[in-house]
Amino acid sequence: MKINEIVIGGRKIGHKNRCFIIAEAGVNHNGEMALAEMLIDAALDAGADAVKFQTFKAERVISKSAPKADYQKKATDPNETQLEMARRLELSFDNFRELKALCDGKGIIFLSSPFDEPSVDFLDEIGVPAFKVASGEITNLPFLEYIAKKGKPVILSTGMSYLGEVEEALRTIMGAGTREVSLLHCVTDYPADPEDSNLAAIQTMKRAFSVPIGYSDHTLGTAVTIAAVALGACIVEKHFTLDKTMPGPDHTASLEPRELKAMVDEIRGVEGAIGDGVKEPRESEEKNRIVGRRSVAAAVKIKEGTPITQGMLTALRPAGGISPKHLPWVIGKKARHDIESGEIITKDMIY
Repeated sequence: MKINEIVIGGRKIGHKNRCFIIAEAGVNHNGEMALAEMLIDAALDAGADAVKFQTFKAERVISKSAPKADYQKKATDPNETQLEMARRLELSFDNFRELKALCDGKGIIFLSSPFDEPSVDFLDEIGVPAFKVASGEITNLPFLEYIAKKGKPVILSTGMSYLGEVEEALRTIMGAGTREVSLLHCVTDYPADPEDSNLAAIQTMKRAFSVPIGYSDHTLGTAVTIAAVALGACIVEKHFTLDKTMPGPDHTASLEPRELKAMVDEIRGVEGAIGDGVKEPRESEEKNRIVGRRSVAAAVKIKEGTPITQGMLTALRPAGGISPKHLPWVIGKKARHDIESGEIITKDMIY
């Protein structure tokens, strides 16, 4: 396995493998198992490679005084604290055990972002194939080290980060023994403005780090996600919901199932369009090479034995005669027989 390649659930990621698509259910289950199960089905139907949740014990992550983000205030009760909101959105470990089994049975990879050490231990216990770490944890180096010591692949989002912070986090993870790491460029705003996307950072991170680079997208719609794949993102992560009008902090910035499926289909189409990078005629073009290209032709009638001048020549379709790039070679030659105006000139017609 190459250093710029990781393996999750039997899927090779990076190094020219197809894009790994994570359908981010997050907390869009609203704390209800029935909704969580429906989200798994929607991700599966859309053709995503993995469905991802968030596993946490609210009191271990959020203080009582922590305010809500502005986007959370707009989408939920502004008088409710962030801790109170998180408690409503929390699923139990038993719930996640059931969801993991459900994903295994249906053939879609189960992932979940842990936000505390007990959640890391639990996810490791139930056999998650990798740890997806949220952007907010990138400076929480002890937590990154704790995750890395489990020895499983790590996908780390890098929203809100300077390149030096990303380097420090990567060094911490690898120093703790995990070599299989992927970094996701990300802009942590909900929804993110496309003009803030800075997709060129994907290339910057590719040059800086010898690990697979992907993109976690928080913009509305799918255009920016598709563009990221075209720029080489080998993993994409996108929030989705059953209904954007549902109450909850992330629904309005998420895709609905039909949009998620359209995004997956578009990504697969873009991957086919990227190709192998070799500049040569494609097989489908061969039938048009003769029709679309030109040959040297007579611009006027050229009589037998007449020395040919440039003014006697033009270039006309189809190809098959002397290529226009060889027109200087034709000048000065003589016609073996009369050449009619508009006639394509071949080598056997001149001497």
